Amino acid sequence: MIKNFNDTFTLNNGVKVPGIGYGTWQTPDGDVTRNCVREALLAGYRHIDTASAYGNEASVGAGIRESGVKREDIFVTTKHWVVDRGYEKTIKAVETSLELLGLDYIDLYLIHWPCVARTNPNDWRQINADTWRGFEKMYKEGKIRALGVSNFRKPQLDPLFEDAEIKPAVNQVEFHPGYTQMENVEYCKSLGMVIEAWSPLGSGAVLADPLLCGIAEKYGKSTAQVCVRYVLQHDVLPLPKSTKPERMKSNSEVFDFEISEEDMKLIDSMPETGFTGWLPQDAPADALVGWRPPEEQ
Repeated sequence: MIKNFNDTFTLNNGVKVPGIGYGTWQTPDGDVTRNCVREALLAGYRHIDTASAYGNEASVGAGIRESGVKREDIFVTTKHWVVDRGYEKTIKAVETSLELLGLDYIDLYLIHWPCVARTNPNDWRQINADTWRGFEKMYKEGKIRALGVSNFRKPQLDPLFEDAEIKPAVNQVEFHPGYTQMENVEYCKSLGMVIEAWSPLGSGAVLADPLLCGIAEKYGKSTAQVCVRYVLQHDVLPLPKSTKPERMKSNSEVFDFEISEEDMKLIDSMPETGFTGWLPQDAPADALVGWRPPEEQ
């Protein structure tokens, strides 16, 4: 587990990823995203996560430039959207993201959602493989430093690992108190993948949970800080989001306490809480655009 805010996770190709990222999901394009990214970088974050589907890549790039932080000191992740599946479309999608971000390279590029048998029963595997070939081409050309996926499970991972020349280094999944999909997480780790947690605060839904609030009070921390620390103690990389500078800072101040083994087990045993309901096998990915968390954190 990382020990401080400047520690990193190491990917399967040796690339190092800052151990806490700043998420920009559902942060509006324009001044809000630009200001948030700038403030996050000024608060010490060096890992910024966005996606084509978020519609805010240009503003993320503007915030990076306004921060004054050197490009080489920032780790930028973006994601490939479902409408761009396939080899040629993927290459164009990477170029579009680079142009919008105003960057020469992307540090980590992810397939946002897998193509699955439910939606494409005859050719889902080939679609994922063709998309991945586009990833590999741009990686070999130096446009991307590391490749990964998001929201994949074993039925999608196993074929991709067989078809891929360059193995996925990351799986970014929903992971928070009340929803950990631990079997999937452990399987990915066995494949040598780093797990990243989107929605580590449970989209705000877990922040009023009595158990978590009691544990937070015990350690003299906020419930959000307990959530971030819990994710880290499972050796998972959290991507907390806030539009408020004071909360950005607070969400990173999680290295001066440790949740006890007893309390970790209590959190592990929480009933399902804050789960979005999205699974690759039954959630059409294009329907996810426009969803907003119940409470901004």
